[in-house]
This record gives sequence, structure tokens and C-alpha cells, in this order.
Amino acid sequence: MPEPDCAAANMKVVLVHPEIPGNTGTIGRTCVALDLELIVIHPLGFDLSEKSVRRAGLDYWKHVRLTEYDSWSAFLEDRAPDEQSLFLFEDDGAGGSVYTPNYPPDAYLVFGKETKGLPADVREGRTARTFHLPMCSPHIRSLNLANAATAVVYQAMRAYLE
Repeated sequence: MPEPDCAAANMKVVLVHPEIPGNTGTIGRTCVALDLELIVIHPLGFDLSEKSVRRAGLDYWKHVRLTEYDSWSAFLEDRAPDEQSLFLFEDDGAGGSVYTPNYPPDAYLVFGKETKGLPADVREGRTARTFHLPMCSPHIRSLNLANAATAVVYQAMRAYLE
């Protein structure tokens, strides 16, 4: 079986105001597995040096390509991403499911905090850029952030992993 061509993609995972260190650690581990940059937008609900972040990321945390920004606006100013490269994820994403878009190699996969999702200023004007993971059971409101991010990242990277 041929090795995946992860280098063909330059995707980034963006966590806006994450609250649970274990989720960030787990997502960081996924980023290492796929050679993706992890971008975190402050404020955070924890300190990135916390033991629980490292525990979830295991001994891989030292390999995370981590970039931090003080705010969403600082991220936008520094990176100046094309709107078409921004993919936001919410449980009520009106743009369709995560299976709808064709993800470009420079996609920014943007996730919000565990308890409230993405802030209004991040979502504003981006309804068509906001996607959701399908759920079949009426008993579930949302998925764990680390699980959702991993599912989305693998779908977004699918063309580069086959």
C-alpha cells in the first residue's frame, strides 16, 4: 500500500477559545499524525503547558506545529486567509455536511469552544462556510470536540490520503 501524500496538503486546524486541555492535546496528536499545523486562538480555558494537554498528546506534543494568536482578528490580520479556504464547523452548520465541500490543500478547518461553539464574530457572514457532522440520534446535541475535529480532518484530507 502506498504511503499517503500528506505533504501535498497544507491544511491547518484552528481551535477558537478551546476550554478542555485533553481535547486540545488529542487534536494536536491528530495534527502530528497528518503533519498539520495546529492554531489556537486565545483566550484558552487552560494553560498549554498543563499536564493534561501533554497527557492527551502523549509524547507527540513536542512535535505539534503550534501557532497561537491573541484573538480571531489577530489571526485574520496575520494569515489573511481567503474566505474560500475557511471551513467552519458547528452542529447546526447550514452550509451542508462535512462531506459537501471539496477541501483545497490550504484549507483552514475552524472549530469553536466545547460549550458554546464558535463566537458570533467568527460565524458572521460565513453561514455558507459553516458545516456540520451528520448525527442520526435525536438524543445527541453534539459530539466531543476532539472526536468531531478528527472526523472532519480525515474527511478533509481524504483526497491526499488515498
